[in-house]
Amino acid sequence: MRVMGIDLSGPSNHKDTALAVFEGQKGQLQFVKSRSHLSDEEILKEISDQAQLGEVIIGIDAPLSYEDGGGDRESDRALRKFIVGIGMKPGSIMPPTLNRMVYLTLRGIKLSREIAAQVKSSPHPISIVEVHPGSVIGSRLSAIDFDYVLTYKQDVKVRNLLLGWFELQQLLGIPLSVAEQSHSIDACAAALGAWHWKDAAFTPTWSFPAKPPLHPYDFCC
Repeated sequence: MRVMGIDLSGPSNHKDTALAVFEGQKGQLQFVKSRSHLSDEEILKEISDQAQLGEVIIGIDAPLSYEDGGGDRESDRALRKFIVGIGMKPGSIMPPTLNRMVYLTLRGIKLSREIAAQVKSSPHPISIVEVHPGSVIGSRLSAIDFDYVLTYKQDVKVRNLLLGWFELQQLLGIPLSVAEQSHSIDACAAALGAWHWKDAAFTPTWSFPAKPPLHPYDFCC
């Protein structure tokens, strides 16, 4: 099993798009690679390559649907309530149609449908789940370390500490270079969330079921 986390940015911002690939090994994820500065074509090629090796589970940090009429989806409201309850800031969950989010939403919808189209010709299964990496981290941190989730995007020292925390979550072998940018940390967190969503040995800390056809993917952390 290959588990991939993708931290997506807007269509014109390849620089801040990152992915991380792990291999599932007996209750652990072993780091395979981290990449950044990625176009849609490069992401699809990476997924295709990984699908030659085994089942692929993909966690994407981007809205993969939007609410008809705009505003929050039901899942956005539910996740916001959850993260406020654990001490995170509500503003990290934004409506997919908000001005600053709409291009990211467009890319997320386009990319997820292109991945879905690959499933038909893939030698192994490919699954997609929408993930919120900050909530993946915040909902698993101990109370004493909780401030990490509030500061890791701005502080490389905190991101280095999170590398050790990932080891405790059984994400093994992540190199120090991943901590250089928050997008790569988010890609690893997206992989962690997707792993716990898919693997029957684990349970997501929060999840919201897909509601096809308008909302075709589960959302989790």
